Amino acid sequence: MTLTAVLVLAAGTYAFRLAGPLLRDRLTLSDRVKALMSTSATVLLFALVATSTLTKGQGFAGLALPVGVLVGGVAAWRGAPFVVVVVLAAATTAVLRLAGVG
Repeated sequence: MTLTAVLVLAAGTYAFRLAGPLLRDRLTLSDRVKALMSTSATVLLFALVATSTLTKGQGFAGLALPVGVLVGGVAAWRGAPFVVVVVLAAATTAVLRLAGVG
């Protein structure tokens, strides 16, 4: 069952990737549709970040993890290198958990 699901997902992914170059010249999108697609990609990414930041298992992840992600986000926004962003986020979360902040 799992192997079938993996093969179907792989075939679907390959089909989507192949459709781009094949349909590029045949399909014209309006500017409104392009803007909506860009916005929807941003919303999906934000939803993924929010879900993985705020939940752990079936419940709330605690306050330390969202604060760590916020610190990393601010560091990234300020132009810090990726390694610095990751270390700041992880260190903030670790220090808050060590201090007893859930």
